[in-house]
Amino acid sequence: MEVSLITILALGFILGIKHAIEPDHVIAVSTIASKSKNLWHSSLAGVYWGIGHTATLFIIGFIFIVMKNEISDKWSMSLEFLVGIMLAYLGTTSILRYSGNKKHSHLEPSEATNLNKREVSYFKSLFIGIVHGLAGSAAMVLLTMSSVNSLWQGGVYLLIFGLGTITGMLLFTTVLGLPFVLSKNRFTLNRSLIMTTGVISIVFGIYYMYNLGFSEGLFKLWI
Repeated sequence: MEVSLITILALGFILGIKHAIEPDHVIAVSTIASKSKNLWHSSLAGVYWGIGHTATLFIIGFIFIVMKNEISDKWSMSLEFLVGIMLAYLGTTSILRYSGNKKHSHLEPSEATNLNKREVSYFKSLFIGIVHGLAGSAAMVLLTMSSVNSLWQGGVYLLIFGLGTITGMLLFTTVLGLPFVLSKNRFTLNRSLIMTTGVISIVFGIYYMYNLGFSEGLFKLWI
């Protein structure tokens, strides 16, 4: 029995939500959410990530679907490697922010928080989403081509999948931002949370690069 298009699109939306909360996505966006002193700003960071991710997946994915082609393993893993670099960079900036805040630890919590208040960078969230979209484009092309029967169905599927990722990241960054917002007037706790997020991002980024380079054989493909 042939599965209806509506069922396929519904599955795409669910897979999009699931895709949004993959570890590398969550860790990357958490470094942005950790800087938020406002829950709404944290939520918007997730939306911008989703927009960047969806736009890239749609453009790259649609081009390859039209060409009926696939992205080579060499370039697919190279794009994934960029994610590892980005995670290490984002974690490092969080640690440096912690180091900068440390000299103000003698201040009252509210004074220290106001002194070191940073606006959430929606552009950075958008850029993170674009990088993740590039990295996931190869798998997305394969998934789309195996799920639909025509070009227009492929385009709709990519958009529905993207809507799912935006929804998933909106919900998750809202939850993720709660600890940082609730601790905004507790300088030591807030700083510790930010540092922990940074360390996790660095460690995971290094692991991500090592696994791709050596375990998956990316470095051999380039030699």
